[in-house]
Amino acid sequence: MTPAQAVALRPQHEPMAMVTVDGGNGYWTPRPHDDPMAMVVEELIPMCQGLGLGRQPQQIKLMGISMGGFGALAIAESVPHLIHGVAAISPAIWTTYDQAQEANPNAFASRRSFEHYDVISHAEKLAGLPLRVAVGTDDPFFPGVKTFVEAVPHPERVVFDSGCHTNSFFLAQEPPSIQFLSRYVVHG
Repeated sequence: MTPAQAVALRPQHEPMAMVTVDGGNGYWTPRPHDDPMAMVVEELIPMCQGLGLGRQPQQIKLMGISMGGFGALAIAESVPHLIHGVAAISPAIWTTYDQAQEANPNAFASRRSFEHYDVISHAEKLAGLPLRVAVGTDDPFFPGVKTFVEAVPHPERVVFDSGCHTNSFFLAQEPPSIQFLSRYVVHG
């Protein structure tokens, strides 16, 4: 999303702040000399809270696309006490370590890392969390996303729509994802 697109959005509910980061190519999981998940949890969120954003009763929600969608889900599962909503667009979810390795040898540092951050195996941690997941039915990640959605206890909004893993699908899903998250903004 470009800054102009973000500014043009009009949440139907309370105003909210949006911060974006790039997690690199490592699926948001720790690896030697890089830990994008820790960057979000230990640096970005505290920095935002220091600026008065995301402090109770305000809440932190995550949105991500592709690897970022996986990252948003993995972060929410890792620190459920910090996160109060997730919108994952075409999340890059593999059902096995071998699939992930075949598609992207840099996706996970090891089989153990895959198992630790496997969002399907830990989907129960998202129970009760406002969750929107959108994926195109022609997306190569569709089978993994479908398996994930089946493992989540009562996901709030699931969108299986025509489309593939493309910018046009991502762009079409960003406004409804942000609208979804804006419904849960709480101010003090």
